[in-house]
Amino acid sequence: MKDLKYLSAYLVPICAFIGIYFQGPWSFLAPVYAFILVPILESVFPVNDTNISNEEKKAKSTLHWTDFLLYFNVVVVFGLLYFTVVTMTSYEFAVYERIGMIFTCGIVIGSNGINVAHELGHRNSKVEQLLGKLLLLPALYMHFFIEHNFGHHLHAATPEDPATATYNQPLYHFWITSITRQYVGSWKIQKGLLKRENRSFFSYKNDMFWYTIIQVSYLYSGYYFFGSLGFQILVSAAISGFLLLETINYIEHYGLLRKKKENGRYERVREVHSWNSNHVFGRIMLFELTRHSDHHYRANKKYQLLDYHEISPQLPYGYPTSMVLSLFPPIWFKIMNKRIPEDQKPIT
Repeated sequence: MKDLKYLSAYLVPICAFIGIYFQGPWSFLAPVYAFILVPILESVFPVNDTNISNEEKKAKSTLHWTDFLLYFNVVVVFGLLYFTVVTMTSYEFAVYERIGMIFTCGIVIGSNGINVAHELGHRNSKVEQLLGKLLLLPALYMHFFIEHNFGHHLHAATPEDPATATYNQPLYHFWITSITRQYVGSWKIQKGLLKRENRSFFSYKNDMFWYTIIQVSYLYSGYYFFGSLGFQILVSAAISGFLLLETINYIEHYGLLRKKKENGRYERVREVHSWNSNHVFGRIMLFELTRHSDHHYRANKKYQLLDYHEISPQLPYGYPTSMVLSLFPPIWFKIMNKRIPEDQKPIT
């Protein structure tokens, strides 16, 4: 029964459907819920740092109904996306309504799309991985599967990782460096994987080629069926979605660094190399992504099994609040820089 709480992860898409259906000021219902109401609730309710028992973990380690909560997001994300495009191309709207609906769609693409894709991308099942890749499509971020699994988890909390924000790096600068370096890095990783298997760069096993073809076809379909406006909506919603992802990337490892050993290699990733948050609403809303320290420590763990570790650096606020604060670099630096462990700060 405890797992029923994860049903509330669908509150974001529910707010999104309501907002797009009623339009007007309602267009901003999902952003208001995610970035105003949830932060307020997290400031009122206490954090929950308890871990589930080993018996519970054993029961949930195999196929569990909480896994189907992830799978259903394919229907939710593509259903909301279709509803958004049809609505916005069928009627005239004020500029503020269009902005609200695009941002609303982007939030769902980010929270119920990319975030769930991230979880499924770590699963061993090819079917689950396929569902994860499908959920990356609306964000035009299918390369994330390669870069995240073969790049980020290897290089997290090092200068080599594009998705690790450096000390005093503003969010807006991070957006540029992370987006560009991750995309270029994905091609490099793909090339390395093909070389390891003695395959040509033009092999049918080159997933980056397929991702490009699929994403271009997706955008062309939007243009073919809904015209230039439909194309613009898909692109704008995708940008909103992956900027939300990159904002989460920013707060997950901000300023944290792994030590380099005498042999030139970095120490292994530990619980101290990711920011953790036990704020309840953010945890549920993002399927426990906020227990990111344990995720990096044991990447193949299902979201409902993730633990809290006392040695992990703790965010003072939940993810939604932290995302809002990161939009204001001076405030973010003032709050976070003093919380970075001294042995991980750059030597000046």
